[in-house]
Amino acid sequence: MRRVSFAPMGSAGNLVTKKLGLRDTALLVMGGIVGSGIFMNPGVVARSAPSVAAVLGAWTLGGLVALAGGFVWAELAARQPGIGGQYAYLRDGVHPAAGFLYGWSNLLVVQTGGMAAVAVTFAAYTHATIAIPWAPKITAVLALALLTAINLAGVRVGGTVQSVFMAAKIVAIVGVVLCGLAIASPAVAPATAIAAPTTFRAFFAAMIAVMFAYGGWATATFVSGEIEDQARTLPRGLVLGTLGVVVLYLGVNAACLRALGVSGLAASTAPVVDVVAKVIGATAGRVIATVVAISAFGFLAQGMLVCPRVYYAMARDGLFFRAVGRLNPRSGVPDVAIALQGLLAIATALSGEYDELLSWVVTVDFVFLSATAATLFVFRARDPRPASIRAPLHPLTTAFFIVTSLGVVASTFVENPRQSLFGWTLIGAGLPVYFLWKRRRRS
Repeated sequence: MRRVSFAPMGSAGNLVTKKLGLRDTALLVMGGIVGSGIFMNPGVVARSAPSVAAVLGAWTLGGLVALAGGFVWAELAARQPGIGGQYAYLRDGVHPAAGFLYGWSNLLVVQTGGMAAVAVTFAAYTHATIAIPWAPKITAVLALALLTAINLAGVRVGGTVQSVFMAAKIVAIVGVVLCGLAIASPAVAPATAIAAPTTFRAFFAAMIAVMFAYGGWATATFVSGEIEDQARTLPRGLVLGTLGVVVLYLGVNAACLRALGVSGLAASTAPVVDVVAKVIGATAGRVIATVVAISAFGFLAQGMLVCPRVYYAMARDGLFFRAVGRLNPRSGVPDVAIALQGLLAIATALSGEYDELLSWVVTVDFVFLSATAATLFVFRARDPRPASIRAPLHPLTTAFFIVTSLGVVASTFVENPRQSLFGWTLIGAGLPVYFLWKRRRRS
């Protein structure tokens, strides 16, 4: 799942004292990508494109898109260094209103939808582990409410705990791959199964879940100033980190397809549990489900901790509503931003099913990502001098990223028109808010 990050508040630029090398950068890229999507989305992809070639092709294409996007963001970070990240690229390359709508979209759609989807993943795997006498959606809401309360109290999840959560995800992924590829017998397709070609529409419908799972490749560009010899290390770290994730993701899908078959994978709501349970037993499946639930909760905790700070930073810089920049005098946390994010995430979790939440996020997120990638043409036209980092094979790679991303966005409108239209209605409502906010600032 994609993570949004700005330069930290205050003097946080002094928090990092050690330069990041190639290994650190590659792991940072992988940590930004590998969230909870890979544990839920293989089944979603198989339901949309029920063939082995289509499933593995979709995950490969998603990795190439992430790699192209990472190259674009690396050059943007070199051309526009400093605070702001994607907000600054849109503000300076398109219009200040575009930057404002980006922050608005994160608050109302992208981050709230992403958090809701991760909370649903946590709930699904928690219910696969233990019997709970209420619906999974209630568990998702309780998780969001708990993390909101924790953050309002000023409790932070430390870096060591976050490392444990990342290790848990890697253990779960490697365990599933070993079970599916090395131990499991190939699944036998039902005698009544009819092989049908995957249509163009079905393939791009599958790409919705794939793109959601690959989000986060831009994480490393937000700390590009802390990377040693960034002109060489950042592009190489992006390549190695993204390729590493592609290998992990293809391994998980190959394992699921071998153990469950396409029809079994499409029918599964907790694929990695079903793979391990089939090969080793129900107890081992529950262990893996517990690991996945814990890692999803940790990823959600990180998002609930970081994202409200984005709105806080924007408000303190005069780029968002002033109340969102309030710090609680006792806990020292941006309580309005945290409470607002938590309430919106809870409302979003209750509003739709998991597949719909993916469309809710992707339909907005990748329009802004495409617009941001397009600003590279603008910045190169304004200043044709070579940057310290250049996107390889630009404009081909940049155009590939934009066209493929917009193709997936178009698919979200076809597959889930209600969610997509509602999401963009919310974004459109931000325009009059922007002009009202701008007038109030002037007065």
